[in-house]
Amino acid sequence: MAFGFANAPAVFSTPATSFRSQQELKSSLHRQLLSKVDLEKLTSLQDVRARTQVQSVIYDLIGAANVPLSGAEKDRLCREVLHEVFGLGPLEPLLQDPSINDILVNTHRQVYVERGGLLELTDVVFKDAAHLRHIIDKIVSNVGRRVDESSPMCDARLDDGSRVNVVIPPLAVDGPILSIRRFGRIPIGAEQMLATRTLTPPMLELLKGAVKARLNIIVSGGTGAGKTTLLNVLSSFIPASERIVTVEDSAELQLQQPHVVRLECRPPNIEGKGAVRQRELVTNCLRMRPDRIIVGEVRAGEALDMLQAMNTGHDGSLTTIHANSPRDASARLETMSMMADLNLPEKAIRQQIASAVSIIVQVARLSDGSRRVTHISEMTGVADEMVSLQDIFVFERLGIGPNNRVLGRFRATGVRPMFDERLKVSGIQLPTGIFEHRCEV
Repeated sequence: MAFGFANAPAVFSTPATSFRSQQELKSSLHRQLLSKVDLEKLTSLQDVRARTQVQSVIYDLIGAANVPLSGAEKDRLCREVLHEVFGLGPLEPLLQDPSINDILVNTHRQVYVERGGLLELTDVVFKDAAHLRHIIDKIVSNVGRRVDESSPMCDARLDDGSRVNVVIPPLAVDGPILSIRRFGRIPIGAEQMLATRTLTPPMLELLKGAVKARLNIIVSGGTGAGKTTLLNVLSSFIPASERIVTVEDSAELQLQQPHVVRLECRPPNIEGKGAVRQRELVTNCLRMRPDRIIVGEVRAGEALDMLQAMNTGHDGSLTTIHANSPRDASARLETMSMMADLNLPEKAIRQQIASAVSIIVQVARLSDGSRRVTHISEMTGVADEMVSLQDIFVFERLGIGPNNRVLGRFRATGVRPMFDERLKVSGIQLPTGIFEHRCEV
């Protein structure tokens, strides 16, 4: 069974032609494999058994191709074809690397990853734009979504919960763009956050008590700051006896409680109809008898519905917001509430915000890639037509140390929060002196 590689030794003479020939060989093997194996029947078998059967066929096809390859090259080629069949092609090795947080595909020619908060270029490439589009279509179709010229942007997710964003031409000028925000199979817990100095034990004790006392908490931060990770940690303190309803644009929360109902937005169909937005889901979840409502991220008019839910008996709610400081988070909440088009006066919206939200937790990704909780702030009310905030814990940056490591310290401001009495009424006993003015080493 020849694949038309009779001149393979000459073709493999230079790195560029070698790469093209290997890509062509892999594509040819893939096509031959699809003609020989019924993959739909294989999906009903156990994964290991299916892979073993396909692997045997691939080795037979490689032998029949009569291409001079070493044993290691045959093994690598077999792995790559298996990745094409069962996984996401060239991206599969990156997805199996637990140290990678982000995979950024800038057209088929260039793939970056983020490790430890820093970007690095990989040697991973795709055969061409069509190859990348095939992988993209496999991802989005798996969650019932689509991407084409009429709908050139799409949000999706992988089986492990990792968030995916796709932009294709004509919006992407140079070719398809794919961004994957990784979420580990084992969620990061409070212990790992303490170990990496994202926050300190007193800060964690305060947040743990606030969740158990059913205070409304907003996690604020920039892109990649760790908002969703912190939200997962905070949600772990919710008692297992409570019913939790989550609302997300693209499902990525990893809650461990047994009684969790997950709602996800739906994009419009090919006629541009049938979309279900976050605001509609937030309104609907109020009818589902939730003990807690968790909104993955507020972006628009659903902010007002979330605030009203917090003010009408659904306390203990959690959400995230894109903002650079607690003050900015408060201002963005006000702006997004106005997007609900209910013509409410600004004063009424500020009163809603001050009454609904108890704590804003600000997280940031620093220049060395580390993540820190930089503020834990209490919302105290409205004064002089402004929402009042007071910091309880802050992270002070002190400079840059060896290896460009950001130096800093966590500090209690000495302010005792107004919700301290509510914690005591709820039976939450915080460590003595937790709010005293001191530095955490």
